[in-house]
Amino acid sequence: MLSAATITGDEVCNMQDEKLGKIHDIMLDLAESKIRYAVLSTGGFLGMGDHLFAVPRKALMLDKENKRFMFDVEAKRIQNAPGFDKDDWPDMADASWTSTVESYYQR
Repeated sequence: MLSAATITGDEVCNMQDEKLGKIHDIMLDLAESKIRYAVLSTGGFLGMGDHLFAVPRKALMLDKENKRFMFDVEAKRIQNAPGFDKDDWPDMADASWTSTVESYYQR
């Protein structure tokens, strides 16, 4: 078991060992008692100009040896993913938003 604070800031890489970003936050679905998304932060410098992406939790794999997460997606796919700014979060409980995110990563 890991606390959310423990993994915040952990690196996320793809299978080609390219850095995709870092874990910015964890979104909990309290109605279903599970982690729904990891919010991935990409770009920016010292937190300025970061762009955020909700990644379905089931898409991330823990790489214990390297203390990071792996995400089987090309770097370009993340850059084109539906994202948001740190000061303008979407309504993650909205079914249409959820559908857009889930279907994007299932392609």
